[in-house]
Amino acid sequence: MPTATTPGSNTPAEPTTFSTDVPARLDRLPWSPWHWRILIGLGTVWILDGLEVTVVGNVAGRLSEPDSGLDITAAQVTGPGAALYVAGACVGALLFAWLTDRFGRKKLFMVTLAVYLVGTALTALSVQAWMFFLFRFLTGLGIGGEYAAINSAIDELMPARYRGRVDLAVNGTYWAGAAGGALLSVLMLDTAFFPADLGWRLTFALGVVLGLVILLVRRHVPESPRWLYLHGRGDEAEKLVADVEREVVAETAKGTGDRRTLPEPHGELTIDPSKATGLGAIARSVVREHPRRSVLGLSLFIGQAFLYNAITFGFASILETFYDVPSNRAGYYFAVIAVGNLLGPLLLGPLFDSIGRRVMITSTYIGSAVALFATAWLFGAGHLNATTLTACWCVVLFLASTGASSAYLTVSEIFPMEARASAIALFYAVGTAAGGISGPLVFSDLTKSGDVADTVLAFCIGAVLMLGAGIVAAFLAINAEGRSLEDIAPPLSSVDRNSAQA
Repeated sequence: MPTATTPGSNTPAEPTTFSTDVPARLDRLPWSPWHWRILIGLGTVWILDGLEVTVVGNVAGRLSEPDSGLDITAAQVTGPGAALYVAGACVGALLFAWLTDRFGRKKLFMVTLAVYLVGTALTALSVQAWMFFLFRFLTGLGIGGEYAAINSAIDELMPARYRGRVDLAVNGTYWAGAAGGALLSVLMLDTAFFPADLGWRLTFALGVVLGLVILLVRRHVPESPRWLYLHGRGDEAEKLVADVEREVVAETAKGTGDRRTLPEPHGELTIDPSKATGLGAIARSVVREHPRRSVLGLSLFIGQAFLYNAITFGFASILETFYDVPSNRAGYYFAVIAVGNLLGPLLLGPLFDSIGRRVMITSTYIGSAVALFATAWLFGAGHLNATTLTACWCVVLFLASTGASSAYLTVSEIFPMEARASAIALFYAVGTAAGGISGPLVFSDLTKSGDVADTVLAFCIGAVLMLGAGIVAAFLAINAEGRSLEDIAPPLSSVDRNSAQA
C-alpha cells in the first residue's frame, strides 16, 4: 500500500490511494459448495415474490365472499391491493437501494427480508380492507428492496465466468414460486380441506414460514468484499477473501484429497477514497456518463413489463371468456406457463456466458416478440383452444422470461460499483411502474372485453415493445461475458477509471 508524507515534515501521512486484487481473487475461484450456499441464501427469495403475486390473484374471489372474514371485493384485491403492492415495491427498491449502496449488502438484505416477513404475516391477520391494503404495501416494500440488495450481492460474489447463468437462474426462480402459488391456491381454497376464512390466511402464512427458513440460511452469507474495500474496510475485505479461498480449496478437495492450487489473480484496482461518490456522482454516472447504457436498461425493463402484462394481466379472463375454463381451474393452466417461464433462464442461462450477452439478449427479446405475434395471429384466426393457447404462451414466455431475467443481469453489470444497487432500483421501479400502472390501464379493458380483436391488439402491443427492446439491445448491449465487473464499469473512485472505461 503506498504511503505519502506531509509537506515540510518527515511524518508519513495517510495514503491517499490503495491497490487491491480482491475482485481478481473472487473471479478466479472455482465453483464450490460455498457458492451454492450463497446462491441458496440469496436467490431463493424470488420464490416468495412469485408466490405472493400469484396467490393474491388466485384468492381474490375467495376474499370477496361473505364468509372470508374480510370485508373486501375481488376488484379491490386486484385493483388497489395489487397497485399498492406494486407501489410498495417501487418505493422499497429506491429506498433500500440507496441504503444498500451506503450501508452494505448484508445489512440490507437482512432488513428487507424482515420487512417482507412482517408485511406478509400481517396480511394473513387482516380483518379490514384498509389493513389488507396497508400490509400489501409493506410486503411490496420488502420485496422491492430485495431486488436491489440481492442482485448487487450475487453479482459481486459470483466468479465472472458464471455470473450470467447464476443471475438468470436466480431471477427465474420467481416462476417456481408462481407455479407453487397457483397449485397451492387450488388446495388452500378448497373448503373441503380448510374453512373459507382460514385457507387464504394459511396461504400467506406459508410465505412467512419459507421466509424464516431463508432468513436462517442468509445469516451465514458474508458482506460483499467489493463493497468493503470501496468503503475503507480493505483489511476486512482481504481477510474475508482469504477465508473464502481457504474454504473453497478445502471443499473442492473433499473426496479426492487433491488440494488444488488456485490460479494467480490477474489485475489490481487502484482506489482513491477521496473521490466523491455521493448521490450527485452516482446520478451523473448513470445519466450523463452512460446515456447509452441507461437507454438499454430502460428499454429492456419496459419491454418485458408490457409483454408480461399483455399475457398475464387477463390470463384467467381470456381462458374463461373465450374457452369457458372455470375460474377455479385457471390455476392449473397458470402453473403450466410458470414452468415454461422457469425453464427458460435455467436452460438458456449458460449461453449468456458462452455465446455472449448481446446475441442472447437480442435473440430472446426478438424471439419472444415474434412468438407472441404468431400467437396473436393464431388466436385471432380461431385456431387455438385453451390447451394450445397455453402451449403458445409457454413458448413465448420460455424466451421472454430469459430476456426479462437478463434485464436485471444487464443493469447490475454495466454501472459502477457505487451506483449498482441504485441503478437496479431505478430501472426496476420504472419498469415495474410501467407494467404495474400503465400496463393494467392499457390491457384490462382489452383482455376483458370479450372481443377477439381487442385481445389480439393487447398481444401485439406487448410484442411491439419487446421487439423494440431487442433491437435496442442489438446495438447497445455490452459484451460483459467473462469480464470482471470492474472492467465493465470501473468504480467511481478508481484512479484510472477514465482510461479503463469501454
